[in-house]
Amino acid sequence: MLASVPVALLLAAGCGGARVDAHEPSASYAMEVVRARFPLRQVIARPTTMELSVRNRSLRTVPNVAVTVDSFNYTSTVAELAASKRPVWAIEQGPGAIAKPPVETQEVSQPGSAQTAYVNTWALGPLGVGQTRSFRWRVVPVKAGLYVVHYRFAAGLSGKSVAVTRQPSGAPVQGALVAHIAPAPPNTYVDPRTGRVRVGPGPIIP
Repeated sequence: MLASVPVALLLAAGCGGARVDAHEPSASYAMEVVRARFPLRQVIARPTTMELSVRNRSLRTVPNVAVTVDSFNYTSTVAELAASKRPVWAIEQGPGAIAKPPVETQEVSQPGSAQTAYVNTWALGPLGVGQTRSFRWRVVPVKAGLYVVHYRFAAGLSGKSVAVTRQPSGAPVQGALVAHIAPAPPNTYVDPRTGRVRVGPGPIIP
């Protein structure tokens, strides 16, 4: 999944028309992940947030800071499914600002303005020298289990502008987050003596 950006470039180039990498420089940019947060303990149907923040450590503006995230979905082996890709987390809102709807309506799973045509990839535009940009996803766990979510940053969408840990060459700017999704929310009750919410089946009232 993390190689989806270059693959998408090849597909786009084979369809005719202008190349999507025509104005993207072939260069590497030093970038640093300064924050990577995703709760370790999660519960099915209880919304949570994943946040990734990256800083431009190079001496040039990053053309288009982007990140590809693996493991929001899994591949099902169940026969006769219309699509084998099934969600581990349902994305309620992706990175980027949400445009106001032209008419009064209800927001339903707004994707966020950072969504791209590339698989599992979001982009937030140019990133100036020394600046930090944050990507946030509001998600809802829908499948119990223990998962490792891999992410990888890029300096552009075509694969020509590369994000590295140091210049002139370095390792990819990437990482992983572990999350355990419990199968059901715990039972809770309000303690009549204190008014506080407690975990458990609750006291038996005669």
